[in-house]
Amino acid sequence: MKRVYNFNPGPATLPLEVLQEAQAEFLNFADSGMSIIEISHRSKPYEKVHNQAKADILELMGLGDDYEVLFIQGGASLQFAMIPLNFATKEKPGSYAVTGTFAKNAHKEANNLGVATLAASTESENFRRIPRQDELKISPDSAYFHICNNNTIFGTEYHYIPDTKNIPLFADMSSDMLSRPMDFKKFSLIYAGVQKNLGPAGVVVVVAKKSLLEKSPENLPTMLKYETFYKKNSLYNTPPAFSIYMVGKVAAWIKNCGGLEEMAKRNSAKAKILYDAIDESNGFYKGHAEKDSRSFMNVTFRLPSEDLEKKFVAEALEKNLSGVKGHRSVGGMRASIYNAMPIEGVETLADFMKNFAKNN
Repeated sequence: MKRVYNFNPGPATLPLEVLQEAQAEFLNFADSGMSIIEISHRSKPYEKVHNQAKADILELMGLGDDYEVLFIQGGASLQFAMIPLNFATKEKPGSYAVTGTFAKNAHKEANNLGVATLAASTESENFRRIPRQDELKISPDSAYFHICNNNTIFGTEYHYIPDTKNIPLFADMSSDMLSRPMDFKKFSLIYAGVQKNLGPAGVVVVVAKKSLLEKSPENLPTMLKYETFYKKNSLYNTPPAFSIYMVGKVAAWIKNCGGLEEMAKRNSAKAKILYDAIDESNGFYKGHAEKDSRSFMNVTFRLPSEDLEKKFVAEALEKNLSGVKGHRSVGGMRASIYNAMPIEGVETLADFMKNFAKNN
């Protein structure tokens, strides 16, 4: 069996143990004689999967009965629209910090609806850093303050939780969800497309205060109301059952590994290995993100020339190091080292980086 070290930003690597477990029970899930993708979403076996995934996510985040977990389709991109549609008005707009491509897209959706204000932006610096607390200009009449906690493309990440002065804090955590302990109670709504750190593409996990979900504007289409998903346990229509099943398995895997504390320890160690390789290369590699904004999930860096970058990608693949090419808006390299990336993969990449620099 051939397996590469998969550094793709999403869809991304998943724990091998989870893939093997899903493989083993794929044809006959829970002794039903059917695959998980064949059984009814109204059946008891699926209901158990659905509710256990929700419970494990809340447990990992240290959240209680005042929060709910929703499973919604449409990717994080649909959340960019659903959030302002459900919560913002012209009188109480959403306030946004624009720190990367997806944060910019979220602001754009709300702005198109005429219900957005801009609290901060680092676009003029090509999104090399996260704005400081004192740079956030959150309007006091905001319905919420929205951040993208980790910027996959640019390799930056919030290392503090913004003080919003009682304005509800909303966060896109698609690329660092369940990667480290945080005071999640400070957030009113968190959402994450799971294909980066939690499972296969097809579902978004939304974790929100129940008080926010109980009532949506009546004029919205049914499937754009958070209320619909809340009141029907995300089962109003057929859910993406396989994606939810896999999210549940990944959440259980995190618990079995030691929870978010253990994930943080592993992710910090992996990030240090790669950032040390960059910083100790005598300028051969240059990181995109400023040091105090560096992501623990997506390590971005450039080489001295585009020709060397093309050579790096080709030779890396020969070493079974896949998916290291950076996004076109940044160029260079990007190594996504989510929870499921083993430290051996990171060590292999770092060794390759050192040898490549030496030979070129």
